[in-house]
Amino acid sequence: MEKRTARLTILIDPQKKKIFEEICAAKDLTSSQVVRRLVRQYIIENAGDRELPAWLKPSGKVDD
Repeated sequence: MEKRTARLTILIDPQKKKIFEEICAAKDLTSSQVVRRLVRQYIIENAGDRELPAWLKPSGKVDD
């Protein structure tokens, strides 16, 4: 898995943020964990011919 992190700032309307955080909490996940999963899945689904690092290739394993 990657060693360093970078900040990603997004703007979202307050109602969506509240619902999102409530759902995350109900699943005992942080919003960051869920966003990382979403980004990882988006990359995997849309990488095309790009060579992905081994830790990013689909394996069925979830690392957060």
